[in-house]
Amino acid sequence: MALRVPSPPAKDQDTDADQPFYGWRFLRQKGANGRYEYVQVPLTFDDLLNPQEGDHVIHNSDHQRHLHYLRNALEAQVRHDPTAVVLDDVLIDWDVPGLRNHGPDIAVFFGIRERKNWTTFRVADEGVRPTLIFEIVSPATARHDRKTKVQEYHRAGVPLYILVDYVRQRRQQLVQLIGYRWATSGYEPLEPDADGRLWLGPVRLWLGIADNEIVCYDESGKQLGDFAEQVGRTEAAERRASEAEIRLREIEAELRQLRGNG
Repeated sequence: MALRVPSPPAKDQDTDADQPFYGWRFLRQKGANGRYEYVQVPLTFDDLLNPQEGDHVIHNSDHQRHLHYLRNALEAQVRHDPTAVVLDDVLIDWDVPGLRNHGPDIAVFFGIRERKNWTTFRVADEGVRPTLIFEIVSPATARHDRKTKVQEYHRAGVPLYILVDYVRQRRQQLVQLIGYRWATSGYEPLEPDADGRLWLGPVRLWLGIADNEIVCYDESGKQLGDFAEQVGRTEAAERRASEAEIRLREIEAELRQLRGNG
């Protein structure tokens, strides 16, 4: 079976001149020679709202940087909970009739019975739904993230929905945070504190902005840096404490032996 991968559509073609190139997926089609082949097909705007497994969506470097930072931060916070899972760009198959799959940038789950190598997380099978969802807005997905998903994530019963959004001011792109909390009548705004930070209760973190970058803070308000490094320092401190405790027990045993021999 052949795999045919054409180049992205040329911008000067009449049919594609006004169509942004969001990404692509491969479709199995029967060629003129009667043989089946996989052909690269551009994604549509609607495909971004309800993706399929194997879709390739184009993201910019700001999007990737924010996603990686948040995922590291969230995984560091829940690392001691064996039932907690942080997933990024994994499809979610909801248990709500008429609600199609979504592929949120980041989804945090609690109460997982068994960790799996998910490509699609089926809520009905797993028995849990995400407690917290993040979307990092890009020009291609802005209308979906700011409007459609506010309605659809509420229908799905997601307790917290956080947007890492952008606003242009004096030719500069500024990061802004928008939070929603589930309520019966619809999502309600998640009110920031006096410093503009959002409290993410399920993961015990404050989320704010410093120097036009998203930043996480602990419960006392202390800014947390690189979370991979943070986890390394924490684990190293735990190892040192464990080694000190073991050595203390050894010393106590030696003292008891000396007293017995005396």
